[in-house]
Amino acid sequence: MVHVHGRVVSERVTVGVPAWERVAVPVDVGKHTAMAMVADFAGERLVAPFVFPLDRRGIGELVDRVARVVGERGVSRVEVGVEAAGHYHRPVTASGLLPADWQLFELNPAHVTEQRRVLGKRGVKTDQIDLVAIYDLLVAGRGLAAGRRDAALLELQAWTAMRFRRVTAVIAAKNQLLGQMDRAFPGAGRCITASLCDTKIGRLVLAEFSDPTRLARMGAERFRRFAAHRGVIVQRKVAQRFVAAAKDAVPLDGAATARRLLTADLALLETLERHVADAEAELARILPATPFQVLTTTPGWGLVRAARYGAALGDPARWPTARQVYRAAGLSPRVYESAGRRVDGAITREGSVELRGALLELGMGLWLCDPVTRPAVAALRARGKPAGVIACALANRANRIAFAMVRDQLAYDPDRWRT
Repeated sequence: MVHVHGRVVSERVTVGVPAWERVAVPVDVGKHTAMAMVADFAGERLVAPFVFPLDRRGIGELVDRVARVVGERGVSRVEVGVEAAGHYHRPVTASGLLPADWQLFELNPAHVTEQRRVLGKRGVKTDQIDLVAIYDLLVAGRGLAAGRRDAALLELQAWTAMRFRRVTAVIAAKNQLLGQMDRAFPGAGRCITASLCDTKIGRLVLAEFSDPTRLARMGAERFRRFAAHRGVIVQRKVAQRFVAAAKDAVPLDGAATARRLLTADLALLETLERHVADAEAELARILPATPFQVLTTTPGWGLVRAARYGAALGDPARWPTARQVYRAAGLSPRVYESAGRRVDGAITREGSVELRGALLELGMGLWLCDPVTRPAVAALRARGKPAGVIACALANRANRIAFAMVRDQLAYDPDRWRT
């Protein structure tokens, strides 16, 4: 790969190769099938668009069709372009079924969309139109050379995504569980300052005392002894508040059904939390084998934040500077300039949602734990900057720090990042 004006482009040695001896094979993948065509770089279509299944037999058919053209025309160079589509394009790019002398490139879906608009097809999307857009991008030299990804990085991405999904489900399960508790035992949530789901005493009440009449009959002291037998220490004032709330609880219609659903939700929550713990254990095993372990030397950047950044960034060699990473996160402001007037708007949000979330998380970690960063945040607040602008400024700072640390493999040095 080479860098041109701060942009990573594919390194394609084409000096002395005529356009008719270079063949482009754009491929538009779907869930189970893909469409491809063959054309030379002079613009002549050699094989009309055809559909093939995304399996060993289908990719073999693709290879046979292209090989016939190569043999008939004496082609010296074959370039295959595949639009990245989640994991659906992986059978083409990572299976190893294409000939080794073919060059394989992954194309950004946003670039394909923009090229489709250039073709005047903004509101029309078909596989054949996408093939033309991919062909144009190949001719223009766009795309990243596709290769086998690092195994540790693939594991990191998989476990990070799994943990994120489970954490999202945990939040939803907690909300549902607390809603059922309000129907079964009104007033229980007011007895402690934290959420019932997040403390031992709260979990005990959810599991054993969703029926307030039982707790009211037990009394404060018996409740404390009951909790102590289960390894939960309950202060006398807290126990008295729960018992008083149980005595004053208003019986609601459907409370019995709510208690049954609460039991099921509590079991689901425990399973999800166990999955989160398992994912974090796997991340702790994998992270040292990646370039992102060094990030954990930064105040506020622990295992989860470092892993999330690494999973969102991918191969660090893809990015020439931190500026491209920040732009890809969609945190750059919208800019409109015409006739000498310029207007800066909100962030573009054009880019990777995962990368944007990772950078904002890193920025939050710096704000909470890094004494060097806090004065900068205080200065922004003093200038009246809104919370969103401050969050983007923190993400920008975190992005520059993280990128440099991963690139140089140097531990965090507060003196280096004081300004």
